[in-house]
Amino acid sequence: MPEEILTVREVAEFLKVTERTIYRLATEGQIPSFKVGGSWRFQRSDLIQWMNDQAKAQTDRGGQPHGEKD
Repeated sequence: MPEEILTVREVAEFLKVTERTIYRLATEGQIPSFKVGGSWRFQRSDLIQWMNDQAKAQTDRGGQPHGEKD
């Protein structure tokens, strides 16, 4: 099955943030992305790995994943 490629709008919906946040993260190189023509695109598998890495980094810093309490 081919890798699923997402648009800014689809990523914003997937991550439950605004499109503006996705543009900022992509422009700053904080989220895995690439451009086709002048449009940002994202691979779903890269985003899932990035989310896992973000959660692990937060746990390693002594924080708790979002939504968990002592």
